[in-house]
Amino acid sequence: MSKTMAGIDVHKRMLMVVVMGAEETEARPQRRFGTTTPELLHLQTWLQQHNVGDVVMESTAQYWKPVWLTLEEHFRLYLAQAWSNRAPRGKKTDFKDAERLVRRHMAGELTLSFIPDAEQRQWRSLTRRRTQLTRDRTRIQNQVESLLEETRIKLAGVVTDLFGASGLRILTALASGETHAHQLAALADARLHCSPEELTAALTGFVSPVQRQLLQQHLEHLRLVESQIEGVSQMTAEVFQKHGDTIARLAEIPGVRVLAAQQIIAEASANAAAFPSAAQFSSWIGVCPGRYESAEKNHSSRCAKGNPYLRRVLCQVALAASRTHNSFFQQKLRRLLPKHGFQKSIWAIARHLSVVIWKILHDGVRYIEYGGRPSALAAKRRLQRLKKELRALGYSDELIPTRSTCLPA
Repeated sequence: MSKTMAGIDVHKRMLMVVVMGAEETEARPQRRFGTTTPELLHLQTWLQQHNVGDVVMESTAQYWKPVWLTLEEHFRLYLAQAWSNRAPRGKKTDFKDAERLVRRHMAGELTLSFIPDAEQRQWRSLTRRRTQLTRDRTRIQNQVESLLEETRIKLAGVVTDLFGASGLRILTALASGETHAHQLAALADARLHCSPEELTAALTGFVSPVQRQLLQQHLEHLRLVESQIEGVSQMTAEVFQKHGDTIARLAEIPGVRVLAAQQIIAEASANAAAFPSAAQFSSWIGVCPGRYESAEKNHSSRCAKGNPYLRRVLCQVALAASRTHNSFFQQKLRRLLPKHGFQKSIWAIARHLSVVIWKILHDGVRYIEYGGRPSALAAKRRLQRLKKELRALGYSDELIPTRSTCLPA
């Protein structure tokens, strides 16, 4: 830690900055700066003039980002979570907040955020954008289903995916003006798990001109979102091209597919170097039990919030892994279910997965399945699915077998 440190209280339009020495009891210079680019450059020069080596700032919404981007090449930066610098009631001022940042950081009392390098931040921008677009697609689907309920058309009740091939053909015809139930039912795929009579009854309704126009807008919005998802996926595959081996090793874990592996690397980096142990990695994600102790009693084991993007992915992977036939995680779920119930059991599997992922990223090892041995046919199908996903996203599909894990067919 540098002998001279600056604390910055970040606001939308202003920055309150104080400079303190490691052994000083009171702040020396203090100054107010704006948040425009010329003001930030002025701040950089002012800090250099005062021989500042370390800078600690509050993570105020998104307003800390321009400050960080301006200063990161010239100082050691620390980003403190705002709640860990909370002031006593009645004793809060802006410059006191900045001074308190420095004091608490020197005492090791601040909770600091993990800020990756510039390349990893670009990875995060792409994978998080893809997550947002996927949520937009789900939101459109819910809105279309709600609109269909108003028209008394029960299409969502007879098709598995409202935006599947059959569903989209029927919705497009509805938006184009087709109202005859038999004509709409003829557009469905023959493999639908319902009879033609049931499908015709579900498609019988009354669509007003306004509802038809709204449906057409929803479908146009859907096409836009899907084209953006495809574009973001291609950009993501390009930037992860050099980490194809790491993605392939992660995809060997039951429940982890290529898109999940990309998001894991984007959030934790390709080698998880920021996390010295698996326990710290799990705690950062927020999938390990918390602790709220008083009088030697733990009053709550509720998990911390952690990284919401990676925690969401881990929960989805845990569900998929627990449904993978003959996998270790499926066997673990069966052991945990009678005692802990489904939700806590899935949470425990997510915690175990975080340890496995850290080991694969940090130590560069491969996943070894210790569960029931799959049949040759099941292993072949899983290998084909994995190779197809890797080829579709531009990666090499060469996978190196570690040992024989299959029973004879």
